[in-house]
Formats: sequence, structure tokens, C-alpha cells
Amino acid sequence: MVSNIVPLIMIALIICVAPISKLSPTYLIQEMILRLSRNSFLVLSLIIPVVAGMGLNFGIVLGAMAGQLGLILVTDWHIVGIQGLFLAIILSIPVAILLGVMGGTILNKAKGKEMITSMIMGFFINGAYQMVVLYGMGSIIPMTNKKIVLSRGYGIRNAIDLKGVRRAFDSFISLKIGNFEIPVFTVLIIILLCVFIIWFRGTKLGQDMKAVGQDMEVAKSSGVAIERTRILSIVISTVLASIGQIIFLQNIGTMNTYNSHEQIGMFSIAAILIGGATASKASIPNALVGIVLFHLIFVISPRAGKELVGSAQIGEFFRVFVSYGIIAMALVLHQWRREREKDAERRKMLEVQLGRSEL
Repeated sequence: MVSNIVPLIMIALIICVAPISKLSPTYLIQEMILRLSRNSFLVLSLIIPVVAGMGLNFGIVLGAMAGQLGLILVTDWHIVGIQGLFLAIILSIPVAILLGVMGGTILNKAKGKEMITSMIMGFFINGAYQMVVLYGMGSIIPMTNKKIVLSRGYGIRNAIDLKGVRRAFDSFISLKIGNFEIPVFTVLIIILLCVFIIWFRGTKLGQDMKAVGQDMEVAKSSGVAIERTRILSIVISTVLASIGQIIFLQNIGTMNTYNSHEQIGMFSIAAILIGGATASKASIPNALVGIVLFHLIFVISPRAGKELVGSAQIGEFFRVFVSYGIIAMALVLHQWRREREKDAERRKMLEVQLGRSEL
């Protein structure tokens, strides 16, 4: 019961708030289809570092920034459609690998404090990203598309219209069933990632990550290269996050150059925690269920606030409170469970010692 308390609280909130919002079930179902296809890749990118015992990777914003750099370049080069998105992915992967290696190396120096370290690291790399985009592009990095460059001749505008690649994945193969439109191609990409995660867990590297996550000392004595394994988990997560950000932004159709990535880590982590994950255990069902519950609250709370007090802003405040509050609650519960487990282990050891002394 305790392990499922967060999703149960969210389900109870949705049951209470949904009737107040007066939104139709058809509208809510279509919104959930849209948001599952838009956000699933990003949330699923969090799973592998959890398996490796590195907690919830707030550093997926590094991957998101790599994805945005790829989109800026294909927009500048006027490469449109699905080819543009695939090229953006290809361009973002080397940057994501570089950032992942750097991030994993730093996190290896902060064992036990990976989550807060990855959050601070995201702020640091964000500064470097903004310097590159605001001062490097157009001056050091040639830019030919005047529509995305600031009037001074260098630096990228605050907002970029991604009309060349807008919904290129979503509309490539889509299916309309009644009132519902399903982006089949995007869903297939997400299913492929799920299959990859399941397959990866069974590989030697996946088993090594699981061993490291369970007990680093035991894994080390078994011959597992702990440092390398942890770095690889962050690299994989960062690369997946770069692809996830591209999928996310092609669905939105516009990109806020300096802010689109900032809340990606926070909202993705809130979603997977709402689905029942913890800092030490996460699964594909946790990610998908969490996205549905989290975004149901996101959709219905502004409308419910407007219906109750005449202001949708109340709902906006509520959903921000939920996103941060759920993270705090889930991490507190995780620490509480860890303390209980440690107490249970200590009691067992004490009982064993007492038993030996009696003999």
C-alpha cells in the first residue's frame, strides 16, 4: 500500500477534480493520446540510470539541450519533414554522448548525491548552452537563415518556428479511429524504445548496471567496472533524452530556444514518480501510467480552477504545486523506506549476534 501511495493520491485527486472541470471524456482521451506520444520518450529515458543505482537523472536536460541544438541546425539549413528530424537526431547524438560522459564522470565523484548533483550540473551546462546559442551561433558558427538569427547578426531568437518539421513524425503514419487521431509512427518509436529497455536489461551491461545498483561493493568484487558502468548509464539516458526532446518539440511545433529544456527534467521525474517509481526502482508501466495521471491533472486543473473560482490561474498554481510536491513526497517516502529497511537489517544482525552469544 505504501509503495503505491503516490499514484493512489493522484487517482483520488483526479476523481474529485475531473467532474468539476466539466471536460468531456472524448477530449480527455484525445489529450492523453497526444501527451503520451509527446512525453513518453523523455520519461522512459529516466529508467536506465535508476537501474544502475544513480537515482532520478535530473541531468536529462543535458540531452534536451543537445536535441535543441540539432533542431536549430536543421532549421537553419532548411531541411524539412521526417528527414530533418532524423538529421537533427544524428547531429544531437555526438553532443549528447559528450555531455553524458562529462555528466557521468562528475556523478562518479558524487556517489550517493547523484540527484542533486545532476540538477546543479543541468544549471551549469545551461549557462554554456546559452553562451553558444546567444553568442556563438552567427559569429563562430555560420548561420544562414535570417529568420532565426537576431537582428544584430548573431545569436538565435527567443522563439523558433519549427514549421518545417512540425508533427513530421506524428503525421508520417497516423490513424483516425472515430474522434481519436493516433500518431502511429511516434507510438511505434516509443514501443521500440520499450523493447530496447526490456532487451537491454537482459544484456551483460544491463545485468552489470543492475548489480551496481543493488550493491557497488559486491559488483566490484565480481569484476564489474563500476565507474565505467555508471558513466554508460548516464550516456544512454542523455542520448535518449536528446531524441525525446526532438520528439517533444516536433509535436509542439515551436521551440523556446532558451527555456524549452529547463523544466523537462522536473516534469519527467514528477511523471514517473506519480506512476509509482522510486529513486531506486522504475519500470516502463511506472512511466506510462505516470504520464497519464500527471497530464490528466495538468489538463483538468486549470479548467476546474476556472469553474470553481473563475480563474484558470488557480489551476496553474495547483499543477505547479503538484509537480514539485509529488517529487518531494516521493523522495521523502523513498528515504523513509530506506531507513526502515536499514532498521530491519540492523535488527536481524542483532538477533543473529544474540543467538551466537547464547550458544
